[in-house]
Amino acid sequence: MGLVVIVVGVVSLLAFKVLLKPKAVAVVDVAKPALTVTSVTPQRLDWAGSVSANGAVLPWQEAIVGSEINGVRLVEVLAEVGDRVKKGDLLARLADETLQNELHQQLAAFDEAVARFQEAEANATRAENLKESGALSAQELQQYASAAFIARAQMDAAKARVSNARLKLSYTRITAPDDGFISARTATLGSVAQAGSELFRLIRQGRLEWRAELSEGQLQQLRLGQAVRVHASADQSVSGTVTRIAPAIDSNTRNGYVFVSLKANPSLRAGMFAEGEFESGSSKALTLPQSAVVLRDGYSYVYLLGADGRVSQVKVTTGRRQELLVEVLQGLAAEAVVVGSGAGFLNDGDLVRVVNATATQQKD
Repeated sequence: MGLVVIVVGVVSLLAFKVLLKPKAVAVVDVAKPALTVTSVTPQRLDWAGSVSANGAVLPWQEAIVGSEINGVRLVEVLAEVGDRVKKGDLLARLADETLQNELHQQLAAFDEAVARFQEAEANATRAENLKESGALSAQELQQYASAAFIARAQMDAAKARVSNARLKLSYTRITAPDDGFISARTATLGSVAQAGSELFRLIRQGRLEWRAELSEGQLQQLRLGQAVRVHASADQSVSGTVTRIAPAIDSNTRNGYVFVSLKANPSLRAGMFAEGEFESGSSKALTLPQSAVVLRDGYSYVYLLGADGRVSQVKVTTGRRQELLVEVLQGLAAEAVVVGSGAGFLNDGDLVRVVNATATQQKD
């Protein structure tokens, strides 16, 4: 009887614990936002027509000055890097003793050829005068005429050799082919010049140009003759004009080159890197904050906010930049709502939490 009471008591205790046990709550799997972001909508603003770019300052044209004869020693160097020269100025001189002697020899040979021609011509004239008398046969008359003709040809050849000797002698004087600045010098006193070897490099007319690199969208906004401001230093700018626009763009970078003729300025140096702006009239621009545009793999992207809180990655084409704003040329509607800050940490399809809904979203 006691055993039955104990068993009943244990069963009652277990039943009481079951009644006190809380009911299980169903667990709902809710996705957590990847990031907390802000949202913005594009704004249309009136922007002054200015396209910014970077590029190198290069010579407009460079002339390479070298020797035109072989095996002649350099005996005098008169120009140095940085010198301003005029067309025809003497830059260097080669040894000319051998060529002077050669010229004298050719002059003597020419004099000899002139004397032979004069004698042959006189004989031909006398023979022609005797033609009517019959003292000379037709064959003899022809021989005198041919001798005079050959002597004239030999005299002309000797004259050409004199001109050639004078020309070679002139090559011993290395002169500037145009006005400009000496940008490089490899001429060394005592060295033996070789034909075609570079001795000096000359920036023609001292003119420099800025070669700016721009995207294909920016290139469409430019025209020949457009005014440009190039920053030669932190506190000084130089005016210029667009002279050439490259007809092709690089297939890898999608950029092309624009060449700008620059006014002379002592702050400019060939090879320096400079920033500049292409000036034009004002125009409307669809803009976003720089933080909303993400650069990946050489392309620009923005993240559209969907009604479900997820973002979608959209490729856009950008243009001008002013302060902290970027112009969007293609790929984005004016009424779109995009991620304003935090876009750089997102991927396509991420769930986000917006902390400052746009005015449109707040009304909804």
